[in-house]
Amino acid sequence: MAQKIVTVYTDDLTGAESEEVQTHTFSLDGVNYEIDLESDNYDKLFEALAPFINKGRKLGRSVGAGRPRKASTNGPSAEELRAWARENGHQVNDRGRVPVSIREAYQKAR
Repeated sequence: MAQKIVTVYTDDLTGAESEEVQTHTFSLDGVNYEIDLESDNYDKLFEALAPFINKGRKLGRSVGAGRPRKASTNGPSAEELRAWARENGHQVNDRGRVPVSIREAYQKAR
């Protein structure tokens, strides 16, 4: 008997299913939060927090903070992936999560 396992990524804010959903972490009052968002909703979160981030004091980053669970820490940075994607005819946002399809295309090309 054959089995097929399907992974469905769902945006926690909208409930929309997308391969572009990525896990993000943030903290407030000593409580760590984790949320799965598409890049558009991540941009909304970032824009909402930007005035507070800009006025706040940075305490540093713990190992792995802000990194998606699904991404490899040994792979290229988001900036490197974006540059590669553009050079190879892929459309990619300037901010937010790099889509899984771009990461997979990069891996296949290597």
